[in-house]
Amino acid sequence: MIFHEGDKGDGFYMVEKGKIKVFKLSFEGKEQILHIYGLGHTFGEVPVFEGKNFPASSMALEKSIIIFLPRTKFVNLITETPGLGMNLLADLSRRLREFTIQIENLSLKEVPARLAAYILTLSKEQKNKKQVTLPISKAQLSNLIGTTPETVSRVLKKMTALSFIEVQTKTILIKDLDGLLDLSDSGSLS
Repeated sequence: MIFHEGDKGDGFYMVEKGKIKVFKLSFEGKEQILHIYGLGHTFGEVPVFEGKNFPASSMALEKSIIIFLPRTKFVNLITETPGLGMNLLADLSRRLREFTIQIENLSLKEVPARLAAYILTLSKEQKNKKQVTLPISKAQLSNLIGTTPETVSRVLKKMTALSFIEVQTKTILIKDLDGLLDLSDSGSLS
């Protein structure tokens, strides 16, 4: 664990190596992954600007190296270097846009559409239209898209049967990019 929801936020972090998840837990213990960050990404910035506690929890998904940036020193640094503040605002704005899409997907789209959208996002991030590598386990993927591991497996099998994809352990071969795009909009696997 790096920090728990409600912990005092006296700084934020940057991933130097590894993978970090930021998540919320319900009272029943159900986990909703909000973000997964890798090399070069910052996380936990909200308290730096808001002056409050961390609104979510974070933990390493694998052996990781993270850098802690203390709030007071960082505030002084962006006061002296306005360009740094603008870069951080751009990054936070991009994440806000991602959150908006995530909320739309979780509340308005069915699981097949959410899973197709995630595969397409990986395709863009990994700059590969032919195949993607899952950076997380299927259990973590199910938490990210708001479903169960069994449902993820079932939908992946159906997407394979319909020749949208082919699954090879953590690698997903994209066989029908246009079909995935349609599925991410319609959510229909019929």
